[in-house]
Amino acid sequence: MGKCMSVLMTAAQIAQAVNGELHGMEADTLIEGPVVIDSRQAIEGSVFVAIVGEKVDGHDYATATAGEVGTVLVIAQRPVDAPHILVDDCVLALGRLATVHLESLRANGEITVLGMTGSVGKTTTKDLTRQLAEVLGNTVAPRLSFNNEIGLPLTVLEADASTRYLVLEMGASGPGHIDELTAIAPLDIACVLMVGHAHMGGFGSIEAVARAKAEIIDGLYPEGLAILNADDERSVAMADRAPASVVTFSASGNPEATVRAINVALNERGCATFTLSCEEGQYPVELKFPGIHNVSNALAAMTMAMNLGMSAEQAAQVMSEATILSPHRMDVRELACGALIVDDSYNANLDSMTASLACLPTLAGTRHKVVIASAMLELGESSDDVHERCGKKAAEVGTDLLITIGNLATPMSRAAREAGVEVLHYENVEQLLEQLDSLVEAGDCVLIKGSHGSGAWRVADRLLQESVA
Repeated sequence: MGKCMSVLMTAAQIAQAVNGELHGMEADTLIEGPVVIDSRQAIEGSVFVAIVGEKVDGHDYATATAGEVGTVLVIAQRPVDAPHILVDDCVLALGRLATVHLESLRANGEITVLGMTGSVGKTTTKDLTRQLAEVLGNTVAPRLSFNNEIGLPLTVLEADASTRYLVLEMGASGPGHIDELTAIAPLDIACVLMVGHAHMGGFGSIEAVARAKAEIIDGLYPEGLAILNADDERSVAMADRAPASVVTFSASGNPEATVRAINVALNERGCATFTLSCEEGQYPVELKFPGIHNVSNALAAMTMAMNLGMSAEQAAQVMSEATILSPHRMDVRELACGALIVDDSYNANLDSMTASLACLPTLAGTRHKVVIASAMLELGESSDDVHERCGKKAAEVGTDLLITIGNLATPMSRAAREAGVEVLHYENVEQLLEQLDSLVEAGDCVLIKGSHGSGAWRVADRLLQESVA
């Protein structure tokens, strides 16, 4: 993964950066290959960080990798039969290397670092911000949802001397996580999308979620800019923590917000149209991807771009051509059999599930409305209540058939059934996949949603093998 580091480093410099001991390589050996955590991506001159994962230990591949591709410098927690730097913790070492690399880029060039967080919308907003920033200059942004202590430094290490904008997505499943990420990459611009019900099991309360998300504001440079969602009281309350300027955005047209959406509507494809309203004037926007909730994500991205120097008019024009780049996010396609698939299966919590369900009536039109929902994970004690609320919401939007997966989703099934929805329940994804072909018909609109770990994306992948559009 990644491009070569723009500032060439010797083995000794890398060892110093990660607080490690160099073994088996001359100190002045120049390293100019990519930093990778997957041995299959190593090439001559790579730095291979041997991370110990839940299922795979990178150390097991260090010797073979170095032997197969040539000069590879391994960062390892235990001695390996290859040139290596011995460290206490490979994940921390990866973060330290990214920090030193970014410090060098800042000292030797012009790079602006943007970070965003929120309970929903991070990856979509990241994709949109990337497309806007690329118009202004060379931009690096994460692949997929690389938003943790491994993915974020890997993204930082993709930046080089030509990079003008570094767009970072920052996730958190517990207190202090975003603090750790901003320590690796302090921010020039920090954006908070919204505070919701994601990862409740790791926080305990929505107030604790808000405190954790506010860590991104604490990660700003003293002159850094905070961009906050004026429609979310917990987000806008973070203004007091901002070290310098604050700007706000509002999808509801709040006249006190710096950037607003007015005249919001949905077209026949379920995509939002609106007018971007700000101090510069008013400009029409027509999104190419469905969901009224994406107005807020689009506004956040445009607000960031406008604070990089893009005009409001150009931001509206570019946004009207932008797409969602990452998979399993409101991806609407027609199957060969005639069914319409709405794949929003990457992840789920109360807020994102509710938003997806709200799109269903417009997207389905007169089609038979089918919802396939795998369990929402990491909700802690709120799990039963959240699933029950989503079951009621499925009924409210006119779902004809609800298919649930996993025991945690049982309250969703029960609530929907009590509200008159036809329900099928499967204990796991494998059981559903065995019968899937018989459940989806030509006149259906099928919305697929669920937490990544509970497997809804596997259902989407199976169905989309037959897509024609």
